[in-house]
Amino acid sequence: MATPRSLLEKVWDAHAVRELPDGQTQLFVGLHLIHEVTSPQAFAMLRELGLPVRFPGRTFATVDHIIPTASQKRPLADPLAEEMLQALERNCREHGITLFDPASGHQGIVHVIGPELGLTQPGMTIACGDSHTSTHGAFGALAFGIGTSQVRDVLATQCLALARPRLRRIDVTGKLAAGVYAKDVILAIIRRLGVKGGIGYAYEYGGPVIEAMSLEERMTVCNMSIEGGARVGYVNPDDAVIAWLRGRRFAPSGEAFARAEAWWRGIASDPGCAYDDRVEIDGAAIAPSVTWGIHPGQSVGVDEPVPRPEALPDAERTSAEEALAYMKLRPGQPLLGARIDVAFIGSCTNGRLSDLREAARVARLGRVAPGVRALVVPGSQEVKRRAEAEGLPELFREAGFEWREPGCSMCLAMNPDKLRGDELCASTSNRNFKGRQGSPTGRTLLMSPAMVAAAAIRGQITDVRELL
Repeated sequence: MATPRSLLEKVWDAHAVRELPDGQTQLFVGLHLIHEVTSPQAFAMLRELGLPVRFPGRTFATVDHIIPTASQKRPLADPLAEEMLQALERNCREHGITLFDPASGHQGIVHVIGPELGLTQPGMTIACGDSHTSTHGAFGALAFGIGTSQVRDVLATQCLALARPRLRRIDVTGKLAAGVYAKDVILAIIRRLGVKGGIGYAYEYGGPVIEAMSLEERMTVCNMSIEGGARVGYVNPDDAVIAWLRGRRFAPSGEAFARAEAWWRGIASDPGCAYDDRVEIDGAAIAPSVTWGIHPGQSVGVDEPVPRPEALPDAERTSAEEALAYMKLRPGQPLLGARIDVAFIGSCTNGRLSDLREAARVARLGRVAPGVRALVVPGSQEVKRRAEAEGLPELFREAGFEWREPGCSMCLAMNPDKLRGDELCASTSNRNFKGRQGSPTGRTLLMSPAMVAAAAIRGQITDVRELL
């Protein structure tokens, strides 16, 4: 009888070209996604080496980080952004790479368009020069964020040199309460295991809560695996994945889909397979979460006070003191009622249609509070079209939110959407690092789309359960 194997083992072994002398694996990359920020230098390196792109049909490009969301009229108002977009266009033409630019009708954040086009499929190895490539693990893929030199390697060889990670199974049990979302689940996991807890591990998410999630919710969880130190996070493929992929542009069709489905189901982890570690988290105990510090592990339930550094483990105290000073918070104070200046709904974490629907469900209950700047940025042109078909933009505008064009926007502020001064932002993005949203003194509180909408309406951090 065959030894039970995990999805990690099956997919890794299926893509292993050879073991390298240093113990790493030369791993074939099934899908390579690129954008305008980490690819120009990689293409320049190829030119210096006189190398072509080895498999241009396996690389797909989009523009997301630098694209403005107020207007995408060309030439872009920012000369550097226009230059970067032109470089991407030129590189894609030269090497025969498909580019989803604004004119294509399929432009959007790279981790939004890959799944919606059916490029992301179970059993794949996926690489992208972006930290949050782990998003694609929601489909049962092994997806890695890589650096610019590795982007060059994939373009030139379609391979990466990687060390096989250990595997941690994370089961989220029970059932989530009303007003608790996928964003709260992943923040609870990172709070429990730490921002470095996943270093050297791949995370396999499972249990009743994960299994009950939609694909878009699973993407939110997998997206922030990297924030817990895990380069890879995935969910085993199931009926929901099969239903999502059927009829997608780049998914197989007809008899090929039936063959692919058998393969996809077969790569799920076998019952009884070995894990290097197992963690169980009670989903019923998770509350709507808010970060209070300067990394995603520094979070609390919305009804909890900001922690006191002396009550934390020794290794966390210095960082907590630094965070409290930067965030202008007092130990032990409640976050409930803290006044906000900006509300941002979007990003590769929470810029999908279901995220916008939940935010709209709250937005229709009031109007954006005076003095609050509130932005809603769809994750792709497809998300934008579908939201418009449902009347969501009108609902947001009537409530006082700005409705924007697709892009990364204020998540990392490599575009005009930035915080000013020490503004406090309720954000659906994935990182609350110092200066992350464009101002060196800007402050970010991460939370779910519904929580951000509630904060925008009340003008302060609010328990969304009070409104729902």
